[in-house]
Amino acid sequence: WRYVVGLATLWKRKCQRDGFYAHSLDRTVSDWRVFYMLCSLKRNLVKNPCAEENFKHWKLDNNDGDKWKIEDLPGVHGREMPDPKVHKYFVTSYGPCFKSQLITLQKEGYWNQLMDEKRPEIVVKDWYAARFDCGCRYEITVRLLSEDYIVLEEFHPEPVVIEQWSDAMWREISHTFQNYPAGVRYIWFQHGGQDTQFWAGWYGIRVTNSSITIGPSTL
Repeated sequence: WRYVVGLATLWKRKCQRDGFYAHSLDRTVSDWRVFYMLCSLKRNLVKNPCAEENFKHWKLDNNDGDKWKIEDLPGVHGREMPDPKVHKYFVTSYGPCFKSQLITLQKEGYWNQLMDEKRPEIVVKDWYAARFDCGCRYEITVRLLSEDYIVLEEFHPEPVVIEQWSDAMWREISHTFQNYPAGVRYIWFQHGGQDTQFWAGWYGIRVTNSSITIGPSTL
């Protein structure tokens, strides 16, 4: 029994040492070892979220109209992002433009038992904006998939339709998966849209700074 208590104290100290600890956590953390592991692993699982590597890591599911394009912020008739570290965005055209990533959890360090027994929170965030001078449409779908790619849980809100002459502000959409079924092995993330006025060029929805993180919301 003392050994178990000692072990818990050891992992708690490791959390303190690495900056993962706050006094408010004392009552909420039931397993400091798992908490430490999740904190250590926590990072953005979406690769190339801000278009710094062209379309690397993205699968272009739909690439219609004049196709996906990458532009520098703020762009024509656009605004700067709230996050000054973001410099580029992906922009859609007058035909449907959707792109996706499939995240394999084991490859990212999240072993099956951890996902099935602890079911850590999965937080999805994405940023989107319109041009001031053209209406557009934004969509996002995120699925938690089993080993056989069966959908265990899904986030698929109603499409966001932005009218012409909008404020062109960047807006964040977010969703947290909690208490999802056991068996999650993959996360599939897809977003995109198009303009609503069918103008040649790149007048559609702009997206950037997408993220998926797993683990304690305290960080």
